[in-house]
Amino acid sequence: MPDHRHDHRVKLMQDLFACTFTPGSIEDCLKHRLKDSIVYQIVADLSSIDEQIQESAPERPLGDVNKVDLAILRLIVFESINKKTPKKVLLNEAIELAKDYSGEKSPGFVNGVLAKILLTE
Repeated sequence: MPDHRHDHRVKLMQDLFACTFTPGSIEDCLKHRLKDSIVYQIVADLSSIDEQIQESAPERPLGDVNKVDLAILRLIVFESINKKTPKKVLLNEAIELAKDYSGEKSPGFVNGVLAKILLTE
């Protein structure tokens, strides 16, 4: 049986990746997305989300983070702030997304960053 929440997060992660992949695309995303869309809300709140990510991984500048990993981190941090999804569920989901869509070392990196953010709140 398909997990619709997982499929929805995959789509959001892909859209977020597309919106934040190239310079100028953030502004384009904000212009062309519906204001009530989740991706629009994430992009509109990027500075706050990115600040949390950077504080949890100070040794790795955001510009050096794999773009898929960054999309996963942004999505999960946003959801942790705006939804009542249990933190451990979000952490597991992020690791699964990283395993499925990113590099070999990504699950460990995503786990480490999000554990600092989610499990210390």
